[in-house]
Amino acid sequence: MSAPVLTDPRMLSASGLDLLSRLVADPHAPLRVAVVAPGGYGKTTLLHQLDEAGRRAGLSVAAPWRPLADAELLLVDDAHQLDEARLDELCAYAERPDARLVVAHRPWPRPAPLLRLLDSLRRAHPPVTLTALTPEQIRALVPTAELASFVAAQTQGIPRYVERVAAGLSAADPALPPRVPATALAPFAADLDDLPADLRTLLLAVEAGAGLSYDLIASLLGQDAGRVADLVDAGRATGMLAADGTLVPLARLAIAALGTLAQRIDVRQRLAASQLARGGPVLPLVRPLLGSSSGAGLVPGAAGNDLGPVYEAAGEEALGDDPALAARLFAAAAGAGRTTAARRALATALSGDLDQASRLADQALVAGTAEQRSEAAYVSAVVLTHRGQPAQAVALYDWSRHGAAPGFGAIGLIATGRLAEAEQRTAPGGATGEPPTSLSATASLMARGVHDSVTASPTAALSALVQASALIEPAGPGVLLADSPAALGAIIAVQGAELDTADTLLARAVRSGTGGALLQPRHRLLQAWILMLRGRPVAAEQHVPALVAGDAPAGQHGRDVLLGAALRAGLARRNSDLVALRASWPDACQALIGQPVDLFGLLPLAELTVAAARLGEQQRVADHLDQADQLLTSLGDPALWSTPLHWSRLHAAILAEDHASVERHAEALDRNRDFSPYAAAVAAAGAAWQQVMTGRIEPDPVIEAARRLGALGLTWDATRLAGQAAIRTPDRKAMTVLLDCARTLQAPTEVRGTPDSGGAGTRTRAADAGQHLLSEREHEVAALVLEGLTYKQVAERLYLSAKTVEHHMARIRQRLGCTDRQELLARLRSLIGGAAEPASTPPPGTRP
Repeated sequence: MSAPVLTDPRMLSASGLDLLSRLVADPHAPLRVAVVAPGGYGKTTLLHQLDEAGRRAGLSVAAPWRPLADAELLLVDDAHQLDEARLDELCAYAERPDARLVVAHRPWPRPAPLLRLLDSLRRAHPPVTLTALTPEQIRALVPTAELASFVAAQTQGIPRYVERVAAGLSAADPALPPRVPATALAPFAADLDDLPADLRTLLLAVEAGAGLSYDLIASLLGQDAGRVADLVDAGRATGMLAADGTLVPLARLAIAALGTLAQRIDVRQRLAASQLARGGPVLPLVRPLLGSSSGAGLVPGAAGNDLGPVYEAAGEEALGDDPALAARLFAAAAGAGRTTAARRALATALSGDLDQASRLADQALVAGTAEQRSEAAYVSAVVLTHRGQPAQAVALYDWSRHGAAPGFGAIGLIATGRLAEAEQRTAPGGATGEPPTSLSATASLMARGVHDSVTASPTAALSALVQASALIEPAGPGVLLADSPAALGAIIAVQGAELDTADTLLARAVRSGTGGALLQPRHRLLQAWILMLRGRPVAAEQHVPALVAGDAPAGQHGRDVLLGAALRAGLARRNSDLVALRASWPDACQALIGQPVDLFGLLPLAELTVAAARLGEQQRVADHLDQADQLLTSLGDPALWSTPLHWSRLHAAILAEDHASVERHAEALDRNRDFSPYAAAVAAAGAAWQQVMTGRIEPDPVIEAARRLGALGLTWDATRLAGQAAIRTPDRKAMTVLLDCARTLQAPTEVRGTPDSGGAGTRTRAADAGQHLLSEREHEVAALVLEGLTYKQVAERLYLSAKTVEHHMARIRQRLGCTDRQELLARLRSLIGGAAEPASTPPPGTRP
């Protein structure tokens, strides 16, 4: 069954139009020419146009659809299908000098009689080769430029395919993204049915991803390479197969939609088996056999024990870029009789599903080979580490012969206070016997960095971790890490207030995808933590928006749940939001109870210690603080780790008005003052806080201490010290100087924007619209009032007096011409945006 004939002259390429114009210009002149093009390029359309033009000029025309003896113009179509006798007749006719003969044919096959005819025609006129339609021609057939681009991409300009898609799109909803209509695919059923079986198999193989690998296709077809070359030429002659060996996109869709499922599966399976035997990639061939991306099973008919090695090899190929897909492939391999529990556990862990990874690793530990059990032990150890159980993980690292196990095991030992054991593990001669890899070298560098953080300088520790981060970065998401060098480096950098270093490490890890889905939430939490320390709580909340709703972001486990809970509590405390702090506290307590104290958990523990004091819940953290003291003592009380904890405990003591504890922790800070710039800054700040507690405040030491904190990026700590000193000093001159210092150090006021406003910033677009009505200070005051803060809370945030805030609000009301509180709040919301009206009722005289 032949394809429908196109007669629209708009479907002709420029070369076809030129030939038509030549006939129209001089219909009685001799004309002997061959027209060549693959199927669908408009050869028959051109012959119809020549027929009409000749008859309008008074010529008698013989055509395939109108046989006629002794015609003045002879039109021949599909000459490649004619028998030898007919071709010989045409060849004799072409030798007549007055002949008018147009012969259309495909570029393949080319039997000898056809070649003789074409040679004769070529002596009279060069062959006319029909080409694809131009973008301008396609644009004339569809209503929009977007549709024209879509049609061109799907059809590659082949006229028959353009006509099919354009006709189907004419009835489509222009508001929806363009899609290939089903009516454009249906005619391919007849096209495919007309093809020989071997050629259909070739096209199915190309659709499956075999390309034009002659050896692979020859193996599939049971033919030699010469026969495959002929089939490729035949495929190109159909118009479905492009010159570069790829299928025209529309033809690919049609073959996938119309080919029988059993035949497509059979072709893919046989290709994959052949490709595996040759050592080639098999993933593109078997990926479609997995069905939907959300399902775990295979397409019906795609199973089979002989395909187990194929699915297993495809899983290895997918592991680096798509571990979830790799896990499904390993599951398919297991269903085909392969023992893949360890590899499936690895892939599942990389995709972030630690529960399933743990179950699979346990299976491999029980029933796997020695190599599989070693890998499963490593996966189980990593899972335990992510769940915040480093002590239990160490035993599994000891058992595993994985190259990274000694390094991560040493980190776990140091994290739990077993420094001497860690040093023995990383001593020369402690290798696993496995060849070194970038992962094992990374783990070794990470262990050295953590060791140096306890025994040497922060610079040495960060140097090793930065090297480790650069070493593992090219691996991206394809390696399973107990922790990333970027995360450990960021924690150590934060402990020493090296915030820029921490930012850089985390940004590179996020950009390269280090650790994949498993470590992405940890990196983002730490980035938000740094924003919080810099005095940018709104930006921190927007970095991990699930925290605002009190939900643990997807993918968080054990230690990161604790980190997220502490971050939420810290943001609430810095926002002076006692309601949010109380709301976050139960989750924080639950996370704290579920985690043993280790070195890397001191960061969230320190924050929760201050939050507990703010809520009068010190007993909730008392046992953990005792364990932290024991841990640090077992490690030799390293200043890098003990100083930040003393700093937080000093703040907790200040909130509890515990003067003895304030003095004790200030003295501990002073003992470490020579360790680093951060230690010196918090030692000076501790002494300044002692002045604040007694009320006997000397402005100069307080200002110097605040500026040192600010220089380290600890903006919130710096402004709070200066602001509280200003509030507590009885000397008005000193108060003025201290308030000026606090304002100078303060980070720009952040305003919460809508999702469309681009996130946090010093102003929203709505704020800019009302800028001419309010001064900068009035804008800051109004924005905080709209967030629900009382005048006293606004005063604390901006380092003003409550009376000054009240004066600002009175001037705003007068300037905006508002007569009551509701009108004022509504007008402010329209000018600068803001939250709903606060639910709490502040003390009298503190609201507009």
